[in-house]
Amino acid sequence: MTEQTTEHISPGDPALEAGLAAAIDPWLAHMTWRKDFAQWRERRIHQEQYQQANMKDVARVLGNNVAGKSMLDLGAGMGGLSVALLLEYGDKGLRLQSMDYNPDYCRIARLRARRYGLTLPITVGAGEHLPYPDGSFDLITCLDVLEHVASTGDVLVEMRRVLKPGGTVLTTIPNRRAFRDPHYHLPLINWLPRPLAEAIVRRSGHSKSGGPLQDRQELSELSTYTWGAFKRAAEDAGFDVRDQVLWRIRRGEIRQLHGWRRAALSFVRKSGLIDPLYRLYRYGWEGTYQIALRVR
Repeated sequence: MTEQTTEHISPGDPALEAGLAAAIDPWLAHMTWRKDFAQWRERRIHQEQYQQANMKDVARVLGNNVAGKSMLDLGAGMGGLSVALLLEYGDKGLRLQSMDYNPDYCRIARLRARRYGLTLPITVGAGEHLPYPDGSFDLITCLDVLEHVASTGDVLVEMRRVLKPGGTVLTTIPNRRAFRDPHYHLPLINWLPRPLAEAIVRRSGHSKSGGPLQDRQELSELSTYTWGAFKRAAEDAGFDVRDQVLWRIRRGEIRQLHGWRRAALSFVRKSGLIDPLYRLYRYGWEGTYQIALRVR
């Protein structure tokens, strides 16, 4: 999901800040090809300050009274969303559990929480085998995760198992037909045979091989889906599926668009053509689907 700035949150002491940056930097070194690397690195170090859009979606699911509700941040990564959740809801009764496959990410997430004097409950584990009883959570966030797991179907089934009746998953998955790949930032490679696409990635200098990440980062290992294929997989796991972007547009909520683009989208929405035009955009342009899954 696109990161957006929230109001500034004061950092912790200098020694902790230096330690957090030092822990994060090795996990960014394979991405120095990014033109915006310095700004991207800053967003990673202060990731909890860039969760506005995600927090808005969470708030809609949880409602005004979070006391007694339970939530799992699955694939919490370096803890940006989890810490933002602690800061917003930690004293309001939300029971938050975080989990990630990477032990180093879990350590970084705990450091991130410490900069605010908080303790983050985070567990090392895989989404295919969630260590929680049936019906444990009201909400699961699983953002920028499913493309990296060993079995997307198994993770969907496990999330369905640990959700309460009527529970919700907020998740994302890359579009198999995206014009520009969201991980490598290269056009059309998702339309090419994987060996040719991998060769282009290597030649461009965007390859992640040799980096510390081990959770299915290469293009040929990533799980990408067409909209229809993912929708069927989620429905088979017992979910109703909602395209969050289309849902927001229908409600008149237009994120991350300004100027003439915002005006043009508003005009198209009023014209009654938004559904077919959006589906065309979703078919061959949209990089990452934003999805809400609700237990049937």
